[in-house]
Amino acid sequence: MPDQTKRMRRQFCSLYAMLGNISEAARGAGFPPESAFREGLEILGMPQYQRLIQRLTRMPRIDPRHQVRAGLERLAFGTANDALALLLSEEPMTGEQLSRLDLFNVSEIKKVKGGGLEIKFFDRQRALERMYEYASSADSGETARSLLAALAGGGEDAEDGV
Repeated sequence: MPDQTKRMRRQFCSLYAMLGNISEAARGAGFPPESAFREGLEILGMPQYQRLIQRLTRMPRIDPRHQVRAGLERLAFGTANDALALLLSEEPMTGEQLSRLDLFNVSEIKKVKGGGLEIKFFDRQRALERMYEYASSADSGETARSLLAALAGGGEDAEDGV
């Protein structure tokens, strides 16, 4: 079996463990949309990949707060290069080309009557404001925990008599 097929199957397992959706995981791993579900089912029937999926689903999950922060950072600081490539392309893109585009910061795409596309992006300023709120609440939460620890006689400074 070619290395690329093995890589795609392992990628499918990772995505399936995270998403729980056969078709989406198979497409994300690089299988063609028209055969994605069938390919995914085939992989799920193979014992070695069943074991891999079991191991992956038992792994600790990423804290959703970190995922939210990472998403906000992508919205606030991500580029619009791929969206502009889509907008300015002379020829229609293939499904494979479209699947490789990073359109994370795109909120809406509409086909305009006279031809062309209208692309709307998520608000960068709003993402930055949410990041600031998140950071402020995290800081105030840490401050409150430190205050409670100090009042309870614990914390780093307790040994120094402070």
